[in-house]
Amino acid sequence: MFAKTLAACGLFTLALVANAQQVLIPAPPQLASSAYLLLDADTGKVIVEENADEQLPPASLTKMMTSYIVTSELENQRISEEDLVNISVAAWKMGGSKMFVREGTQVSVIDLLRGVIVQSGNDASVALAEHIAGGEDAFADVMNQTASLLGMTNSHFVNATGWPAEGHLTTARDLSLLARAIIKDHPQYYDLYKEKYFSYNGINQPNRNRLLFRDDSVDGLKTGHTEAAGYCLVASAKRGDTRLISVVMGTASEDARAAETQKLLAYGFRYFENQTLYSAGDVIENARIWYGEADQLALTVAEDVMQTIPRGSRGSIEVALQLPDTLKAPIKKGEQVGTLTLTLNGETLAEVPAVAQAAVPEAGFFARIVDAIKLFISDLLS
Repeated sequence: MFAKTLAACGLFTLALVANAQQVLIPAPPQLASSAYLLLDADTGKVIVEENADEQLPPASLTKMMTSYIVTSELENQRISEEDLVNISVAAWKMGGSKMFVREGTQVSVIDLLRGVIVQSGNDASVALAEHIAGGEDAFADVMNQTASLLGMTNSHFVNATGWPAEGHLTTARDLSLLARAIIKDHPQYYDLYKEKYFSYNGINQPNRNRLLFRDDSVDGLKTGHTEAAGYCLVASAKRGDTRLISVVMGTASEDARAAETQKLLAYGFRYFENQTLYSAGDVIENARIWYGEADQLALTVAEDVMQTIPRGSRGSIEVALQLPDTLKAPIKKGEQVGTLTLTLNGETLAEVPAVAQAAVPEAGFFARIVDAIKLFISDLLS
């Protein structure tokens, strides 16, 4: 996979360098939106971003957090899909997009969840917030605590719906983290985001994500719109083994948010790919070890090393294995003994532990004496 050369850099360093290849990647598209971001869902690599940390009103993209909390409650068995939720006057009177539940009735959690995700129902969002936390204000506290746990450092939620409110703000980057959590943390509920229609109370409503009807690779997530927020869309698509998440905020129309999202997704899938550069357990190098029952230590990585890279650039990746000058037994299986660093065009892609593939026990007394003499002579000659 890589050609080998040696280099010295303080600690002993083994560099694995392939012949450099010229890979031409065009500039990313410029979108007609306030902020946008394109992320690889598996590696977390940001491929494109613009104003990604600008705090903006999220409109109904807020409901992604509402649904994430609901599915968390379901998975932790604090509520069940069949639980009946009382519909309050506050939920029934909500304006904007609605599921059209009736005040004084009871609706199952799973129906309300579909009402939130597919129909973007403000009434369903409030009903679930009241059911889980006792009130929408208390639910907003749960939303903010959850945001903090997910690393959404620039978000603050005031309500469960995205209804315009002072201080109700998030960012494109934070929304990409939330979308990734929805996909990764609660996969059994992710299929709800690709449902094209949901019928309740005799009213059949389509999903507002137009890309679900245009692009078979798109299978979520959520739209949003208010006058202040503009037209927004968080979408995810999977082609082959690659899943991308796009966030587009503040476009001018429903058509625009779909078209701008398609530009991002097309760019990402056309010019980037996931590559497993090393697999867990594969031997990456055999290193000399002293004072052990064996004199060679096979090094590996504990987990697959997957990276999002420009298509065709794998041969240009430089990999440096940094080890101490002298490795000494005993070494336990899985013990970190060095660091593997991957770079591409001067950018560090990853730094991962290099670990022992197998244990190397300490050798007997006389074998250790022999190694001590060999090391002494080696130091004299170096």
